[in-house]
Amino acid sequence: MPPGITTLAADAPELSAANTGFMLICSALVMLMTPGLAFFYGGMVRVKSTLNMLMMSFISLGIVTILWVLYGFSMAFGSDIGSVVGWSGDYVGLSGIGLNELWDGTTIPVYVFAVFQLMFAIITPALISGALADRVKFTAWALFIVLWVTVVYFPVAHWVWGSGGWLFEMGVIDFAGGTAVHINAGAAALGVILVIGKRIGFKKDPMRPHSLPLVMLGAALLWFGWFGFNAGSWLGNDDGVGAVMFLNTQVATAAAVLGWLAYEKLRHGSFTTLGAASGAVAGLVAITPAGGSVSPLGAIAVGAIAGVVCAMAVGLKYKFGYDDSLDVVGVHLVGGIIGSILVGFFATGGVQSDAAGLFYGGGVDQLGKQVVGVVAVLAYSLVVSAVIALAIHKTIGMRVTEDEEISGVDQAEHAETAYDFSGTGGGTVSRTTAPDTTAAPKAKKVDA
Repeated sequence: MPPGITTLAADAPELSAANTGFMLICSALVMLMTPGLAFFYGGMVRVKSTLNMLMMSFISLGIVTILWVLYGFSMAFGSDIGSVVGWSGDYVGLSGIGLNELWDGTTIPVYVFAVFQLMFAIITPALISGALADRVKFTAWALFIVLWVTVVYFPVAHWVWGSGGWLFEMGVIDFAGGTAVHINAGAAALGVILVIGKRIGFKKDPMRPHSLPLVMLGAALLWFGWFGFNAGSWLGNDDGVGAVMFLNTQVATAAAVLGWLAYEKLRHGSFTTLGAASGAVAGLVAITPAGGSVSPLGAIAVGAIAGVVCAMAVGLKYKFGYDDSLDVVGVHLVGGIIGSILVGFFATGGVQSDAAGLFYGGGVDQLGKQVVGVVAVLAYSLVVSAVIALAIHKTIGMRVTEDEEISGVDQAEHAETAYDFSGTGGGTVSRTTAPDTTAAPKAKKVDA
């Protein structure tokens, strides 16, 4: 994110219709990522949990939007309070903002910046849901979103991107959300699953994806929307940085797909569609913090490393016994860590800032800052998320009953199923039209 700066009146920027239009398009692209994530997760679960996974993402669109307007934007991007949170009365309810008031240091209105950042706030808790598939009450999940974005996401967003936030002021580079979004969500997922426990049948029953085409569709929507997620995070097109980020997003994602598939072939003997989709997401995650700092060659390295390491990391849940249903920890937490740390190695010092990494003569200074950012966000999100989950678990309960989990959360929580097979395979068909009376009559039997 470009720093918010105060300009002299004579040099104050003017509203740019081009940048404003670009940012509105980027905001729409980032919004599309949440339904894309819903399809990605929905295809990865068994049939009996498909709708629940879709709803766990879609409900975030409703809840977080309202909270963002009421107080979330103020907490994340209001005037700094102690370097840990923001607050501005004019941002409460988004009621004190002028129609053409510009976000500091940019040529776009505050309203446009607010709606762009809203889409980040929406998808971050939705990412967590993939770790909790098959076993969480929908009401408990909705309450978790409310508490989590309030206590975790809004403050962390201020740390990383808000003027005065302590990681921002330290100089931690997070172009579009490696720490604030992916490490934050991945650590939260780990904290929650340590509280609620494993699915019934974990490591015993087959829990294969029910629809790989749906997974691929979701991955494609995520990849498409991620261009707005990443390139839009420079908040304009005036200096070419956003264009570099756009290119690096494509390059790193392609490298990660190839890296994941190569590891998969060597390790398991096959190239799978699930591996291709997962590799793409791993590359997108890793380049998110780093893409504004590295060259296209650096983006290849970031993507390839993320593809291989994340492919290795998804198997850790079987070794250590935590049930990360859809590999949120293995992809988002690990991918976010990789991308954030690699800034300290591959930053060229010639794109978004002059901060150079170890391989470009910058020493270990930026690497140290990146490590501090990773550890701080990971630890805070892990601990606080676990506390929130424990509080909900001990009051209204986080998990559905054993019988409901076995029969499926779709029926238990939503009274619906993803697919209706009643009209095929011998099922009853209700006729809505009159029978055909023009058919030839059956021949009568004639006695010999």
